[in-house]
Amino acid sequence: MFRKKSKALVAMSLIMSALVLVSGCGASKPAATAPGTESKEPIKIGFLGAKTGDVAIYGLNTLKGLDMAITELNKEGVLGRQVELVEEDNAGQKDQAINITNKLISQDKVVAIIGDPTTGITRVAGQIANSKKTVIMSAGSTGTNVVEIGPYVFRDTLLDTIAAPATMKYVIQEKGWKNVALITSKNNDYSVSLSKIFTDAITSNGGQVVIEEFIQDKDTDFSGQITKIKSANPDVIVFSGYYTEGALIMKKAREVGIKAVMVGGDGLQGDDLMKIGEDAVEGSISYAGFSPEQPTPNTEKFINAYKAKYNNELPDLFAAQGYDALMLIAKAIKDANSADPEVFKDTLAKTKSYDGVSGTITFQENREPIKSPVYLLEVKGGKFALLKKVPVEVK
Repeated sequence: MFRKKSKALVAMSLIMSALVLVSGCGASKPAATAPGTESKEPIKIGFLGAKTGDVAIYGLNTLKGLDMAITELNKEGVLGRQVELVEEDNAGQKDQAINITNKLISQDKVVAIIGDPTTGITRVAGQIANSKKTVIMSAGSTGTNVVEIGPYVFRDTLLDTIAAPATMKYVIQEKGWKNVALITSKNNDYSVSLSKIFTDAITSNGGQVVIEEFIQDKDTDFSGQITKIKSANPDVIVFSGYYTEGALIMKKAREVGIKAVMVGGDGLQGDDLMKIGEDAVEGSISYAGFSPEQPTPNTEKFINAYKAKYNNELPDLFAAQGYDALMLIAKAIKDANSADPEVFKDTLAKTKSYDGVSGTITFQENREPIKSPVYLLEVKGGKFALLKKVPVEVK
């Protein structure tokens, strides 16, 4: 009897203990809170870009814009939480970008990734982010087949499909440069995509491609291509690649007596274009989604704060678009009242007429941005100078 009674008492004691624990848990459970505000842990945002390598300037300047945005956001916080940036360096390499994207999502638990500034890496990183339901926004990619990856993929850039036609309309109809030498970098996704867009824009504006030549990124000797281009006697050289090769192409062009200027996309935006190309790139024209000249009040405020933080340096388009990218994501999190990407991605997709420092931004139904205006920049006195502002109609 005693042993049976002991077992009964032990059993009763365990039951009572369990009831106390349940009661205690119920008593200490916080009141229901709005989605996204339960945690006081930082909201983690990943940075995907190059801090070293040939295109490091894109990533480093994007980071400067992100730092500006984080400083501003953390004055009040987002949903009562601080914003924390998790940085990695992909050195402009796709294999490293793949590893970093997986790490940011699986280990660092970021709710969004900003980057990569380039189209090719954005495509591979976008596949991963979309499959893992994490928002990714590129602050630089302008080529095709990016947002088509899926509903978690965004960008806040001036699209090549908008900017290239506006540029060629100016070049052909206003400058009268109708005979075009087109140069494409075959191992650069951005360049291959942009050349196709330029070709259509040249034809539709009454111009013609009189010769097309091909190079590869990291090539340094363009003698063969330039010799052929000289014999074609073009009015203008359209190069769809990046600033390093662009500078070397123009140095060789000037050596053989070609007087035509170079025209390209925002891949030419980099101080090394002038450092390497020197006088050979004077007069070169490229388009961008941002210019510090003729700023709106909102842009002027950003420029002044940027100069104060970075030793009187002027921001470029990557800094401005990086700032806007994080601010767009933060606004979507606030408006959705949730830091869950499955929730705030839908709010982000509905962005209309956002007054960004890099221009007015509207996301279309397919999440592609419409930005206005298109800034045509000209190399003048060794610096990029505003040549013309072309407004874009948002339908």
